Amino acid sequence: MGTIDCDIVETTPIVFKNKVYRYEYIRTKYWNNPTGDSYSRFVDRETGETTLPFAKGFHFGSAFVYDETVYVTAVDKGDSEQIHIFSSKDLENWDSWLAFELPGYGMFNTSLTKDDDKFVLMFEIGKPEKEAGKRFTARFATSSDLKKWEILSSDHIYAKDRHTAPHCLRFLDGYYYDFYLEAIDGWEMRVVRSKDLIHWDSSPLNPILQASAEDKQIVNKNLSAEMLQKIADAENRNNSDIDFCEKNGSLVINYSWGNQRGIEFLAEASYEGTMEQFLRGWFP
Repeated sequence: MGTIDCDIVETTPIVFKNKVYRYEYIRTKYWNNPTGDSYSRFVDRETGETTLPFAKGFHFGSAFVYDETVYVTAVDKGDSEQIHIFSSKDLENWDSWLAFELPGYGMFNTSLTKDDDKFVLMFEIGKPEKEAGKRFTARFATSSDLKKWEILSSDHIYAKDRHTAPHCLRFLDGYYYDFYLEAIDGWEMRVVRSKDLIHWDSSPLNPILQASAEDKQIVNKNLSAEMLQKIADAENRNNSDIDFCEKNGSLVINYSWGNQRGIEFLAEASYEGTMEQFLRGWFP
């Protein structure tokens, strides 16, 4: 569908109280961030209204909704040894706690889902090299209550031999689906699935998203002339950071495009079908 905003990468569309919101991690360099610090917020997709900032100083957030509560997982810095969780029932008042700490690790993006009986967190590691291999790599942790976490053994991983930065985890029919970024002819989104988080099958229909002229179409009609020119002039060799939610039988999809060297834009796509159809469709 095209571009929504400039200088935003990590986002998660969610359905909360029957409305679509977009979680946004706002970096210090965001064009409309005068605070000098990073923070998180939610945006009402229909009205464009934003919530008050929260999780100030935290990075690479991702959102998840369960039992009428919104959860955001984030790290306290890039290459972090800690993952924190924020929770709210109204997008205004937030509780937070340390999920876990892994000394010597460097953690970045996260994605939280729930399987048949537990929560599963996918988290991106860049070090130590023995565990990560080639940066960046998916590791996994599980919890029954989002407070106490078990870090799964180092064979629960995808994948150490190349750039496979994880962005979005989903679960359906006994399979975990990992939507990840791979450096192929630029950078593109691909998907693999697994029953045990150890052995993975790649979709024969990959890639999910790849850079194209459609990325530069304009969804947000309120962008300034300066931003429109920035979009038109930008190098585009990357589609990354996919996440999505289902509303009224179709998917709202957000992702980032740009040059993978700091010039980044937030875009939206759609899929006319359910979450189940979308996931199963990649593995005919």
